[in-house]
Amino acid sequence: MRMQEHISESINEHEEHWASAATDRSPMLEISNAMVRLYKEAFGRGPTKARAQFAGPDTLIVILESSLTVAERNLVAMGEHQRLREARLFFQYALEDQFRAIVEQALGRRTVAFISGMDTQRDVAMEVFTLAPATGETATGDL
Repeated sequence: MRMQEHISESINEHEEHWASAATDRSPMLEISNAMVRLYKEAFGRGPTKARAQFAGPDTLIVILESSLTVAERNLVAMGEHQRLREARLFFQYALEDQFRAIVEQALGRRTVAFISGMDTQRDVAMEVFTLAPATGETATGDL
């Protein structure tokens, strides 16, 4: 089996697992909503669009759009992208424990790594999580 087919199969199995495991709740929706709430509490404004999705069996990406405050949008207008990125990422990493807790609670899996990034020109932030293998899975690499 080719690597791409294996990855696609693993992603489909994961999505099916979460869909069948929670008929009355969606972990991806739960994560997205909790991230929006945390952003709103921390920055004073929550994203207008958020979605969480698997990017492989052990990687979760949360994409958050339109979360910049008025002051931050003013920095963008002045061309101060690096200053904005440094300030925002400082606060995003200060919230790392809370970000991890949201994911771990919703998925029942431990987070192994956390990466936060932002495109200041397009007002898109991403929170990326590497997860410990789910119970019953074997690790595909060493982290």
